[in-house]
Amino acid sequence: MTTRQMSLCAFLLRHGHHVAAWRHPDTDLVAPPFAVYRELVEKAERAALDAVFFADSVALTGAPSLEPITLLSALAAVTERIGLIATATTTYNEPYHVARLFASLDSISNGRAGWNLVTSDNAAEAANFGRDRHVEHGQRYARAREFYQVVDGLWRSWEEGAFVNDKAAGKLLDPGRVRQLDHQGQHFRVAGPLNVPPSPQGRPLVVQAGSSEPGRALAAATADVVFTAQPSLAAAQTFYRDMKERVVQQGRTAHSLRITPGIFAVVGKTEGEAQDKFATLQGLIEPHAGLALLGRMIGNFDLSGYPLDGPLPELPETADGQRSRQQLLTQLAQGENLTIRQLYERIAGGRGHLTVVGTAAQVADQMQLWFENEAADGFNLMPPTLPGGLDDLLTLVVPELQRRGLFRKAYDSSTLRGHLKL
Repeated sequence: MTTRQMSLCAFLLRHGHHVAAWRHPDTDLVAPPFAVYRELVEKAERAALDAVFFADSVALTGAPSLEPITLLSALAAVTERIGLIATATTTYNEPYHVARLFASLDSISNGRAGWNLVTSDNAAEAANFGRDRHVEHGQRYARAREFYQVVDGLWRSWEEGAFVNDKAAGKLLDPGRVRQLDHQGQHFRVAGPLNVPPSPQGRPLVVQAGSSEPGRALAAATADVVFTAQPSLAAAQTFYRDMKERVVQQGRTAHSLRITPGIFAVVGKTEGEAQDKFATLQGLIEPHAGLALLGRMIGNFDLSGYPLDGPLPELPETADGQRSRQQLLTQLAQGENLTIRQLYERIAGGRGHLTVVGTAAQVADQMQLWFENEAADGFNLMPPTLPGGLDDLLTLVVPELQRRGLFRKAYDSSTLRGHLKL
């Protein structure tokens, strides 16, 4: 038993995280998306998870998806405690718009909102915003740093006591306690203040998911939580220690940043059952879908001209994709001498994240090992299919973690920052 407890978030994709999840016999392809998500999020709240997380892309890269802020605003009305985290890119948005959207979600949910700050790794998004090509990696991160500064400044528009609410005196606000931003930077000019009041948690949580050098620097300076893809304990420990050191160098405490790797877990009541579930999904992978996934994840490269059963070709450093993921996948292929087919089969579910196939106890063993050995402060749960994959995690793995004293049995706070002890 331990007094330190994990953070747990459920990362929800429309059909699940496995690239072939939509082909699974149990997957409902016609149910209204909001009805599906409402049921899943209500289950996650009953399990006392810290939050649910929705990724986003402003281009069609797979199954169509709902705009996440709209979705989470609706989910806020039918939930009470669970955190609500959504992605919004700094590359194809404006900071005042993002600040206002997330502040509104934070107010609607009474302090349960979180913003996953990304710079967009999908080159296809550029064409939807009048650009011939995607913004280069370094430029994206330079814009993202300033973007965050503007958003954070806008969220701090209201000092304590700014809302007077004095009907008799005819005074709604104290102008002296409203901060004018007047930001003048390389990328943005924003006057402020923000026209949305603060929530009970003060301002939305900030999540960052980049693990490249610019991504780590940005996270150390700005993030409350880091989502990261780490395939092994050793790699996760190296990343964890590096990020904690960077946070301290920024004048913050090590505990002020929660590091939560993704975990793709296929769970069965027996190990054989879990292996059978995984084999079923692997057998449904269409080669063109697996190749497309690999090409995008490894840096937006077209790999269709290479033999599937040949080695991964030498690729230049991506100019517009995820450099950290490119390095991870390249090292995986070279280290295990994988063919292109074997590599896309390897990442078809976890996409480079920790992958565990086994019983609830076996999954919990891996999570506990990472948690107790400076590799993770918690995990971003990536169910292989929906709803079944999430049900397995919530009804089998979470109770096992609770039995070990690694995760709470009920909420003890009402805000997302409170859940994470930030």
